[in-house]
Amino acid sequence: MLAESGLAPRPHAVVVAGARPNFIKIKPILDALDAEGFRTTLVHTGQHYDEAMSEVFFADLGLRPPDHHLAAGSGSHAVQTAAVMTSFEPLLDRLAPEIVVVVGDVNSTLACALVAAKAGVPVAHVEAGLRSGDRSMPEEINRVVTDHVCDQLFATSPDAVEHLYREGLPPRAVHLVGNVMVDTLLACRDEALGRPTLTELGLHPGGYGLVTMHRPANVDDPDVLAGLLGALGEIAVRCPLVFPAHPRTAARLAGMLPPGVRLLGPVGYLDSLALQAGARLVLTDSGGVQEESTVLGVPCLTLRDSTERPLTVTEGTNRVVGRDRRVVVTAAFDTLERPPAPRRPALWDGHAARRIARILARVVAPPPEPGRPGAPDPAIRPPTQDTASHLPLSM
Repeated sequence: MLAESGLAPRPHAVVVAGARPNFIKIKPILDALDAEGFRTTLVHTGQHYDEAMSEVFFADLGLRPPDHHLAAGSGSHAVQTAAVMTSFEPLLDRLAPEIVVVVGDVNSTLACALVAAKAGVPVAHVEAGLRSGDRSMPEEINRVVTDHVCDQLFATSPDAVEHLYREGLPPRAVHLVGNVMVDTLLACRDEALGRPTLTELGLHPGGYGLVTMHRPANVDDPDVLAGLLGALGEIAVRCPLVFPAHPRTAARLAGMLPPGVRLLGPVGYLDSLALQAGARLVLTDSGGVQEESTVLGVPCLTLRDSTERPLTVTEGTNRVVGRDRRVVVTAAFDTLERPPAPRRPALWDGHAARRIARILARVVAPPPEPGRPGAPDPAIRPPTQDTASHLPLSM
């Protein structure tokens, strides 16, 4: 632990979240940093903000209220990124932390990383190195740029580490730590499975498939959406489908859903886990759901042409099938008849956040003691190379 009470000033970490998937990832990070002696400040940029859904997510996760809310709101990518940057800059100047921690690949991730880097504040990126190879996805641009302005890069998988090395990032900054999303899932799984979610919806484990779609490439193009809905209609003949959708997606689906596909409203984190765990099959365009279904051992078909999470394919239950109607239907029928065996990547063990916090405790210089101007301790240096071996898998 970095600092015991009365012995040394506590280093200050600002942790940034901007969208619902970020909340899932920051909960274990905040807990682990607190345990390592950091003083933490939680900044919610407000990139995605629905009061009712935010309250559900914070309650489900046991996440403390944000210390600061930037209320950036929606807008084009440029407008939203600029709004976060102009709000975060003066706040960062006031807080003067030793480290800023950003997660994922949303506009807030990029915006806050850029502000901190230009202010000379060290930045750590959790989920670094993910690459789909598809530059038409705004998230891919965010991933690449964020990684190249950050000082510490925490990767979920060996392929992510290789991406960072190939892009010329220094090995001493790259750490293979596992997946913080899995930390949260494993911590919440029993509670989620104990909820009456399926009973209240009249569902039975293994008696339905789950659909999640939200990406503009799938729901904003009428031809693509029509093809995917046609595929869902064919699949629903063999396996009824439930489709939780946020209002924006639901509006696109109005009057278009085929028989056998049941539309639900937005669901919280625990209900989402319960629906995934009970599903016979998941069809999604979400990166997070690809990971969650792998950990839960549920077959997943990804309705995209690529994935930034190939470990869910090579060491999980995921299969990338694209968006062609016939291909999707054929893959679904094949999966229903011959589901893959459950499996999970080795480091997705529930301890990623602790690895991250312990690495940051070594590389982040403590603040000067009050009344004593000070520089970072020269004895505290980034390790030449870091892997998850610093913490035992049985921890």
